[in-house]
Amino acid sequence: MTSARFDDLLGRIGPRMSWQDTNYRSSISAAERLSVCLRSAVSEQSLQDEGLCNIDVLDASSLSHQQFLERYAYSQPLVLRGLTDNSRFRKSCSRSNLLEVYGALTVRLSTANTFSYRKVDVPFRDYVNRFLRPQSVNALGSETLYFFGDNNYSEWRGLLDQYQVPPYVLPQTSSALSFGVAGAGTGVPFHWHGPGFSEVIYGRKRWFLYPPDREPHFHPNRTTLSWLRETYPHLPEDEAPLECTIRPGEVLYFPDRWWHATLNLDTSVFISTFLS
Repeated sequence: MTSARFDDLLGRIGPRMSWQDTNYRSSISAAERLSVCLRSAVSEQSLQDEGLCNIDVLDASSLSHQQFLERYAYSQPLVLRGLTDNSRFRKSCSRSNLLEVYGALTVRLSTANTFSYRKVDVPFRDYVNRFLRPQSVNALGSETLYFFGDNNYSEWRGLLDQYQVPPYVLPQTSSALSFGVAGAGTGVPFHWHGPGFSEVIYGRKRWFLYPPDREPHFHPNRTTLSWLRETYPHLPEDEAPLECTIRPGEVLYFPDRWWHATLNLDTSVFISTFLS
């Protein structure tokens, strides 16, 4: 890497490490910043690229609940804008507030592979300060610890009760919330479960989806970032996924049993509403 290229990379990556830009990351030492920049050099282009969006994106005011049920609920994913106003919840999810209120709580981390074999319990403060680093493209899913789900609802209730869940519901289902925080380049590889909604509170999250009858080609212990670099560019057109990157204020709906993988393009705070 040339000195000019490194200076350019440092100039672009460095601010992402600061509290002011991400509202979620504490400042780090010069040595750590250098290490992060070097680790990020390989994956930077992938994380800058939001990709295409070949999923319907609609303003929520243009879609009634009945239309949602008829057109999307059982057949295809959808991105909705302006579905709810979660500005209060967003404010409560700031780095300073979460660390002040929940920093001492023990949270359960899962490995970011398809089957999430390993669980690790750490104080939330340690997770924020130690694990929120850009993902190396060479890291395995079993080596990546991820905070999403496994929330003790009674401990997090003060926060989760502030969240306005999407108003569109499916008949004979109930909702369950899963809250998460993760570093840039992390994500969950392809898997499937019941239907639900996903909303980004801070950051950006890129989604890749396939219908139930089109199982994607992936290794269960490879990260989404490595799949994006190694497999995605070589997919034939008829094997390409549906995809879209969602930002704060946007909610993605995924139908029952649809395969999906996610990639956090930034340090991200997010929440899903699972319907079961």
